[in-house]
Amino acid sequence: MYKRQVNVCVGKARPLIRDLVMLGENAILTLDSKIDDPVELYVGERLIARGTLEEKENDPSGQLVVRLTEILELKGDL
Repeated sequence: MYKRQVNVCVGKARPLIRDLVMLGENAILTLDSKIDDPVELYVGERLIARGTLEEKENDPSGQLVVRLTEILELKGDL
């Protein structure tokens, strides 16, 4: 069994390259999603599940976790 990296996508932005290179520290990049929208979980480029972001219970550091709400049908190896 191999460990795979899971990437969580919270939204997308499509700025012009010239605007992107001008962003500095503390700049804000507006995403196409709202705070309550589902996030998407990917292994590589393959969408495997959706979920919601939550703060980890009883964790003063405010660490985020993903609560899975939908697992997509997986065909083949990841």
